[in-house]
Amino acid sequence: MAIEIPRTRYPVERFTLPNGLRVVLAPDASAPVVGVAVVYDVGIRSEPEGRTGFAHLFEHLMFQGSANLEKLAHFRHVQGAGGTFNGSTHLDYTDYYETLPSNALERALFLEADRMRGPRLTEENLRNQVDVVKEEIRVNVLNRPYGGFPWLKLPPILFDTFPNAHDGYGSFVDLESATVEDAADFFHRFYACGNAVLSVAGDLDVDAARALIEKHFGDVEARPAPVRPDFSEPDLTGERREIYTDRLAPLPAVASAWRVPDPAVDLAGYLSYVVLAEVLTDGDASRLVERLVLKDRSVTSVGGYIGFMGEPFEVRDPTALVLQSHLPPGGSVDRVLATVDEELDRLAHDGLTPGELSRTQARIATQLLRDNDAALNRALRMAVLEQQRGTQTLAGTDISGAALLNELPHMLAAVTEEQIVAAAATLRPERRASIEVIPGAGAGAQAPAAAEGDEQ
Repeated sequence: MAIEIPRTRYPVERFTLPNGLRVVLAPDASAPVVGVAVVYDVGIRSEPEGRTGFAHLFEHLMFQGSANLEKLAHFRHVQGAGGTFNGSTHLDYTDYYETLPSNALERALFLEADRMRGPRLTEENLRNQVDVVKEEIRVNVLNRPYGGFPWLKLPPILFDTFPNAHDGYGSFVDLESATVEDAADFFHRFYACGNAVLSVAGDLDVDAARALIEKHFGDVEARPAPVRPDFSEPDLTGERREIYTDRLAPLPAVASAWRVPDPAVDLAGYLSYVVLAEVLTDGDASRLVERLVLKDRSVTSVGGYIGFMGEPFEVRDPTALVLQSHLPPGGSVDRVLATVDEELDRLAHDGLTPGELSRTQARIATQLLRDNDAALNRALRMAVLEQQRGTQTLAGTDISGAALLNELPHMLAAVTEEQIVAAAATLRPERRASIEVIPGAGAGAQAPAAAEGDEQ
């Protein structure tokens, strides 16, 4: 029986400026704040061969000033208004965003429009940010236990093409060989108005916000969006498995991935796998936690999610369902994979237990509703959905990508047991790619503490 999910009715206003910039407005006067997000349709998959890590490097460059603002001015203007800001690079998009008091909306719009016209691309800024990104790689990957596991290590096993398989953080050789001309070309090609979505959510007046957006973005040069390449590639026809030694890892680990349906073509089928991942791993009562962690004690932890960055609602095809586990000393990866196969077979043949699906769906919907409650989270998710999902037809009604924000909790709640069983039946060993971590931290070895790099 389907569970009852509270329905959100966040209003969505959409329009497109003459220069091609798509705009989404979501007014909500419940708190005197606004979230502003600009999402560009360019990510790790878009960077050219020989320039691994360039999408992320360019994100850093977008914070280094513009023709009208010196370096660090963006920081001062946002923080001076009591706001926060950042940016991040993903497989399929790059975002820039601010949360500010609602009376500072125009300040955020001016700042985003100003760097959309052109960042300050100089040799000094480029070399400085190459060094920053290299240090980020050292901190987050090279000098960290399980660095890059599995999001950097597993795609090259599951995928064959450069866009899907390469290291999105980048190699030092590629980063150091980047030029200002490369950056200018990347900006001109991908950072066009027609390749972006601006989203504003929170305490705003629609007419006033539209006027401000037209004022600040209306004269940005019109450039069309580049044609997005076809990143699709065939599914696996045989199991793939590789092993590597992590010199800092204290314990063994394993991660596996299976391809899932294209969310742009079969969103309902895709959401079945989103729910399945949670059925398998979310909470002590989930299938794999109960079996692997609590009963067999063959792993110390297990997690499951969709997409290598764990962003099920912000990723395009091809993507995957990922399961990852850390094992106790001397643990057997073969045993863990065999047990996962047993549990998937049991689910595919015996179905779900009473209450298992509704319990999982309630947790997913609760988390989604909680996430969407923040103005900035709404702005970001609406922008990405608008960019990636286009128009969906639900129950005979066309729904815009941004308006899917209101529908996703109910679509997840509508996933049936039959769909979960059918999805589990597709997770066969011959469609699986796995990466195994051999711990290299020997007796007396001291692994460094994990640290987070600053995006800017």
